[in-house]
Amino acid sequence: MYSLAKKISEILTPFIKETFDVSISQFDFQSTRKEFEGDITLVTFSLLKFINTNPAKLSNQMGEFLKTRSALVSDFNVVKGFLNLSIKDRYYVDALNLISKAKYYGHRKPYSNKTILIEYSSPNTNKPLHLGHIRNNLLGYSVAKIIEASGNKVIKTQIINDRGIHICKSMVAWKKFGSGETPKSTGLKGDKLVGNYYVRFDQELKKEIKILMNKGMSEEKAKDKAPLMIEAQTMLMAWEAGDNKVLDLWGKMNNWVYDGFKTTYSNLGVSFDSNYYESKTYLLGKELIDQGLNQSIFYKKEDGSVWIDLTEQGLDEKLLIRSDGTAVYMTQDLGTAFQRFKDNPTMEGMVYTVGNEQDYHFKVLFIILKKLGFSWAGSLHHLSYGMVALPQGKMKSREGTVVDADDLMNEMTDTAALLSKELGKLEGMSKEAKKGLSQIIGLGALKYFILKVDPKKTILFDPKSSIDFAGNTGPFIQYTYARIQSILRSKAVTHENHKIESLSSKEKDILKQLLIYPETIQQAAKQYSPALIANYIYDLVKLFNSFYQNISILGGKDLDLESFRISLCNEVGNVIRSGADLLGISMPERM
Repeated sequence: MYSLAKKISEILTPFIKETFDVSISQFDFQSTRKEFEGDITLVTFSLLKFINTNPAKLSNQMGEFLKTRSALVSDFNVVKGFLNLSIKDRYYVDALNLISKAKYYGHRKPYSNKTILIEYSSPNTNKPLHLGHIRNNLLGYSVAKIIEASGNKVIKTQIINDRGIHICKSMVAWKKFGSGETPKSTGLKGDKLVGNYYVRFDQELKKEIKILMNKGMSEEKAKDKAPLMIEAQTMLMAWEAGDNKVLDLWGKMNNWVYDGFKTTYSNLGVSFDSNYYESKTYLLGKELIDQGLNQSIFYKKEDGSVWIDLTEQGLDEKLLIRSDGTAVYMTQDLGTAFQRFKDNPTMEGMVYTVGNEQDYHFKVLFIILKKLGFSWAGSLHHLSYGMVALPQGKMKSREGTVVDADDLMNEMTDTAALLSKELGKLEGMSKEAKKGLSQIIGLGALKYFILKVDPKKTILFDPKSSIDFAGNTGPFIQYTYARIQSILRSKAVTHENHKIESLSSKEKDILKQLLIYPETIQQAAKQYSPALIANYIYDLVKLFNSFYQNISILGGKDLDLESFRISLCNEVGNVIRSGADLLGISMPERM
């Protein structure tokens, strides 16, 4: 209710000046609690440090002035130091008139060259995307759209983990056991084929470890001395040395994976403005580490490994370069951060969408960048999110016990088709239309289920409960939107300035909710939380359905009132669609 609070503040400022000889322009407002009468509440306590008086007395003085001297306030009540104000219905009618004229209601145009880079996805090229990646992608993409809607320029990017020991594991396994298999020869997506060999590597490695342990070797030593692990480590060193055969194999298998990722991203409805590759940025990271060594920020151990001591910051010592000269994740993340700011000199912030298992990593990364003297290091943010839990436990990629992203999306679409058919929502549709609607419902259910939860919380994902046409679900919101479109097909919106003076409580509640949409976008951007948008939409949908069930919208004798209600339906539909779009969710016209 920013605009309403602003209007009341502008009325109160001269009154306070004249009455108490105090200049106050900032007042503390909040929504009135449901147990009290009123629409907006002024917290009087914050004024007592400027005005020496009783809070109840001050509240009554301000309330009486607003009721008698302003065109906004119809009544007031005082509860201790809280002034609850009832706003005239006319204000809300005028507000609807203004909302209906806004092209992108709630959105701010970029007010400066301020650019925020949002990183998400960050896949490894040794396996397909899984359920964890789905939460990452949906969260990052939605946060990017919300921050853009809040008035910033946004660059959506990903860092592709295309190098390292895990990549070499897939390569070694394919080379040893693949018999020349390709995505074309197997009919598999490239990312799935490569992922199968990552699992195969782990299976064969366990066999080798068991053999060595049976010969009396400790498990830890057996892991290091297993022939497959030695072969993978040797391949990594050959890759970093520029061995052409290794690089050719690496390029071929990575391209298989990229083709697979492209399909998954398209089906999920996410996109990127730029890509970064660890195979390129790790070299820049090594240069930064050399600089840090020269500045005594880092130190080298006798075995040649490079470290940083962060014990003064309450952390520990962190490895930056292995004794064999190969880079670690931190090395390439340093190089990537530097490259991004070099590529985007107007950038004023960068958000890393990465799970909370990496909280420590990003603490270290940000500290190192500050120690290296980069001014922009203070504008980095780790969007830490909880894991996606499953009934059977934690996912493990190397063991092949993951929920594949493509399979999950297909399952959601199929489940949506089945339930929609049972409820009669697909009757009279063509085969193609049924398929399209099922996909919209299935993916809408998936996205809403994941995004309605605060990012920091763990999600227990249940596909079936997410596809429900009642309750706090994506399909329930989609169904409400489709219901509104059905009303609008019966009666066109006139876009006139409505003149009615009196509203029902149901209508007023909806308008109050519509008015806080711009503020909700700003708060969601500040908190990096799509959950605020999701829960806002759900609250709006509940209010609309209560209005729909209790108020006659069409066919009344009062044509002005009918026109107002049609316009109200239209703006509710627009805000539902707008908010859902910030979550990456499509709205069906019919359902």
